[in-house]
Amino acid sequence: MFERFTEKAINIISTAQKEAADSQTYKIYPEHILLGILETKNNICSRLLTYGGMNTDKFREHVQTKYKNVSHEFKHTNIAFSLESQKIIKLASELAATQTKSYIRPEHILLALIITGEKACSTNKDDFIEYIADIKKLKQTLLALIAKKEKRNRLHPELEKKEQKTEYSTVQSIFKEGDSQTIFERAVAKLTASHYEILGTEQIVQAILEDSNSDITKLLAESGINLDNYCLKLQEVSSRQAEFEEKQIIFTPNAFKTMLLAFETAKELGSATVKPEHIILGVLKAKSGIAYNIFKELHISDDELAHKIIKPIEKQMPETLTILRLAKREAQSMNRNIVGSEFILLGILGEGAGIGAKVLARLGITIKDARIEVERALGYGNAYSYGEIVFSDRAKKILELAWEKAKKQKNTKIESENLLWAITQTRDSIAMQVLSNLGVDVLEINQGILKELENLKNCD
Repeated sequence: MFERFTEKAINIISTAQKEAADSQTYKIYPEHILLGILETKNNICSRLLTYGGMNTDKFREHVQTKYKNVSHEFKHTNIAFSLESQKIIKLASELAATQTKSYIRPEHILLALIITGEKACSTNKDDFIEYIADIKKLKQTLLALIAKKEKRNRLHPELEKKEQKTEYSTVQSIFKEGDSQTIFERAVAKLTASHYEILGTEQIVQAILEDSNSDITKLLAESGINLDNYCLKLQEVSSRQAEFEEKQIIFTPNAFKTMLLAFETAKELGSATVKPEHIILGVLKAKSGIAYNIFKELHISDDELAHKIIKPIEKQMPETLTILRLAKREAQSMNRNIVGSEFILLGILGEGAGIGAKVLARLGITIKDARIEVERALGYGNAYSYGEIVFSDRAKKILELAWEKAKKQKNTKIESENLLWAITQTRDSIAMQVLSNLGVDVLEINQGILKELENLKNCD
């Protein structure tokens, strides 16, 4: 359901869900979505509403009063969408689909909310519209904003997304084998046979804890999280039943975000499979959902637990983890906070010991020459902020291709040669531009990889 939502759009839905739960409404109504937009401060839609004079606290009072006496047959913590809200989400998706890049952003949600609200006003006077100042002007601004984002020139050449279907385009397909499949099946088994419930973070984490012999379960127990105390906290949460027509497993926004973060974490830590520890790290990164709230009630420190999980992984010194850390340092040294394909290339060269580095060395590529070419391609940044370093869309694609290659080779880890091969598959990337400028082509690289693998096989 949320595959096409940007992170900011998912945060809006998560916040709307929380607003509905806090007011004990037990359904997400359009007003809760509007509150979600207002409370998600890092998006332009929130600022537009605030600049227009909308007061969040007063509007929340109105919403709580309006739905004070609303009751539902089932009261549950992870909230279903009302029919009106389902129409808004559907319309937002339709508005996004008219664009080249059909990702649903906050402005699509707000525009859909306004359009739906205006239609309701014409028949049944939906009063939440009255709280939005100058609807006509706001609509024009949103339409202009959406059109502008279509034409915007990005700061980094690799930030533009390429539409490519992959085997991992949905959360369920990511977790279909190995440890993650077992966890997923146990979590799904907890759903009732008579209702189609939303799969939440609490069920996924409970499924992890049920494997008493796994390393991550033992580590969590040392940190104060075990199946017994987790389930005791979980019993305090009401049963959840969602009212969706599709007869399939549906993730809550928080569970969806958590599982995608687990997938991203697995790749960044050099693993070719999503493991239980990656899911727990996803819970900690998401900082939302029932499972995370239970962790907080058990007085778990996010940083301490994450460090305990990552420390043994670091000791194994996976190549991809080392390469990506070096890539981030290279980006910082050029005063940039976006890691593109070119910095992954520099990371492969900097790591030095992997097959990827050996192939490039045999082709006469040095890190010094590659750095010069990267600087020529990008220039030296002058707007670096000391915030989070992010990967460009092309860099993320390289990681995904490397992941798929490692899995096809039945490897448990993503190796440097997988990353180098993935770079050759993105021929319009800056990394390939750099290699081409240094006199190397795709055929030479791929032949070099095959030769190194053959040499390694003969040594064994």
